[in-house]
Amino acid sequence: MIEVGKGYIAWATDEGTRNSGASGGFVTALMATALEKSFVDNVLVVRKEGVYEGVPELTSDVEVVKEAAGSLHSAPVNLAKYVVKRSGKVAMPAKPCDARAVIEQAKRNQVNLDEVYLVGLNCGGSMSPIPTRRMVEEVYELDPESVTCEEIAKGKLIFNTKDGEKAVKIGDLEDNGYGRRTSCRYCLTNIPVMADLACGNWGVPNDKFGEATFVQVLTEKGSEIFNNAVDAGSIEFEEASDKSMEMREKVDKTMVSLAEEWHNKVFEEVDALSSTDRLAYYIDAYKNCIDCGSCKKICPVCACGDDSKCLQMEYEDDSYKLSMFHMIRLLHMMDSCIGCGQCEDVCPVDIPLTMIHRRFAERMQNRLDYIPGTNMDTPPFYQVELRS
Repeated sequence: MIEVGKGYIAWATDEGTRNSGASGGFVTALMATALEKSFVDNVLVVRKEGVYEGVPELTSDVEVVKEAAGSLHSAPVNLAKYVVKRSGKVAMPAKPCDARAVIEQAKRNQVNLDEVYLVGLNCGGSMSPIPTRRMVEEVYELDPESVTCEEIAKGKLIFNTKDGEKAVKIGDLEDNGYGRRTSCRYCLTNIPVMADLACGNWGVPNDKFGEATFVQVLTEKGSEIFNNAVDAGSIEFEEASDKSMEMREKVDKTMVSLAEEWHNKVFEEVDALSSTDRLAYYIDAYKNCIDCGSCKKICPVCACGDDSKCLQMEYEDDSYKLSMFHMIRLLHMMDSCIGCGQCEDVCPVDIPLTMIHRRFAERMQNRLDYIPGTNMDTPPFYQVELRS
């Protein structure tokens, strides 16, 4: 019924799920049904703590899955490590960086991909909770506590209150220093083509916009979990038209073009330096490091244990201006950094860690020509064989 390689417009049959979930509640209905029908043993959700916070939770409770429905762009957590070393089948929502991190963990034998259903979510970026609250107050002129929900649609960030909604173009927000996290602004991967399904509102026809999800089926696993929900009667669908496919591709190209502009802005200062001055820049950037190790611990890609050498913060001969810890981290992450920004989010002294790691990683990843034509849109580390 549902075929790999095709696109569909789909929505939940249950009115409550359609209303509480984003874009017609497809993802919520899909994962709740997978749990109800014992298709999976657990579902990983982000449990809402208001509009600005979310807490990951692995659950076997269908009601918990349903309660987690809806958009939450202000919880920029990466979910990969919540499925590490888990037994049984798990379904999880996955932004591109979530899906990429799960695949990297699988390469390190930390995750069995056969037992993880990656329900990919198109992503134009996420926001940090505290700056978002400030933005709501200063730009939208709303009491942050009055906001009931938020969503991104047609290039606008929308906040809803009991009195109505206010929308501002994301470009206008970012021109004034608000909006998405820096690493999200220059991320070139918006559609999770490495997941089992890729879901979002890009390409949904105008007469169904806000009431349905465009779903691209990418793997047999994606087809299986989709068919499970259709057979249970919890999802209805129609095949996406060529026009819908074109609309989706157009939005993605626009997002990629914007990301390239941001990439140039973020990297231009360092790119313009000579090799000698660039080294001086790195040394200066790392000089305030307090050796807390938070960047290593939060990284969703690294699978090193507590006794790993790369976790060690101090070395006997560590007298150089740039510590061995950071030099090892740079080398360690060059083939697998996904640019998720988690390390930079937790750094207490605001070192631009993601930008530095990406400067190294992009150069290596773009030269790992595992598949002809591979570029930054479809990074090669998705296709490499799993490590033995």
